[in-house]
Amino acid sequence: FCEHRFKSSPTFSGGSMFYFGVFQETGKSLSSEVKMKTQNERGLMLASLLLVSLCVEAAAMLDVRLDVHWELWKKSHGKTYPNEVEDVRRRELWERNLMLITKHNLEASMGLQTYDLSMNHMGDLTTEEIMQSYATLTPPADIQRAPAPFVGSGADVPVSVDWRLQGCVTSVKMQGSCGSCWAFSAAGALEGQLAKTTGKLVDLSPQNLVDCSLKYGNKGCNGGFMDRAFQYVIDNKGIDSEASYPYRGQLQQCSYNPSYRAANCSRYSFLPEGDEGALKNALATIGPISVAIDATRPTFAFYRSGVYNDPTCTQRVNHGVLAVGYGTESGQDYWLVKNSWGTSFGDKGYIRMSRNKNDQCGIALYCSYPIM
Repeated sequence: FCEHRFKSSPTFSGGSMFYFGVFQETGKSLSSEVKMKTQNERGLMLASLLLVSLCVEAAAMLDVRLDVHWELWKKSHGKTYPNEVEDVRRRELWERNLMLITKHNLEASMGLQTYDLSMNHMGDLTTEEIMQSYATLTPPADIQRAPAPFVGSGADVPVSVDWRLQGCVTSVKMQGSCGSCWAFSAAGALEGQLAKTTGKLVDLSPQNLVDCSLKYGNKGCNGGFMDRAFQYVIDNKGIDSEASYPYRGQLQQCSYNPSYRAANCSRYSFLPEGDEGALKNALATIGPISVAIDATRPTFAFYRSGVYNDPTCTQRVNHGVLAVGYGTESGQDYWLVKNSWGTSFGDKGYIRMSRNKNDQCGIALYCSYPIM
């Protein structure tokens, strides 16, 4: 709202006629200001009435049969809104997403889909809001791909791999509304190599990467990329543990302490661009691999189980995740992917993404891993 202020009147001297003239002009100015203020107040009143009217109209369109479910969902996810208008707006989004989920699962029950969806903590958000908060990856345009030995079909590797079973994957994390997916992906790849090399599974600090790798082109909570995080760790000669440098979900002053260094790496490598065979080979022999995907499909946010297969998924990657294995389920080849959207996402924080479907969602475009 604009705040209207009257200017203080100057000190006058001289005859009464002059004073009267100034008073008369000031009176006109005051009258004009009062009229303007009155008009603004009326405008605000009309706007408020319109907003209330729209709120009532929207509320009338809501499904009353879902009232109890809406309240239970809000309670289970700790959702509160500043006013009734926002509550109604979020309820509309929630019902729309619930309809998407219900329709999709009906198709899945008829064998038309290879995966199921379920409502989760993102049910009251638009796709745009989810992307702004959770998927802000910014792939560099000048990637220097180091020669990688993983070329070919990967025919000589196991039919399935799951690095969780080898003790090389830490618990699923929640990045929150900070666009730090890239930091969690990089930390996860480093954790995997540390565990594979030393036998010790240690949670490393994504916050360390968020706060301290700005000069490498990363943007804290506004996006970044995994190779830049690896380069920071190389130059910094280490990364702190999560226990010593806990996640805050916002950009802070860099507080790296070499006394709490938990891991290091000497270099990193990219896999051949778009080569799913190379990714399979690397997962079988190297360990968890940092990958980038397109996570903009509405179905992605509400994935629950099965093999995620969306032909509309593009090669425009925007979200950093960690590939921790691969396999086949009900005849569908998949990549096992660890997300950073908490355990209420997907299958306890994981998603099985389609494999051998022309690099669906661009998962093999920017695969990278650190070398201890």
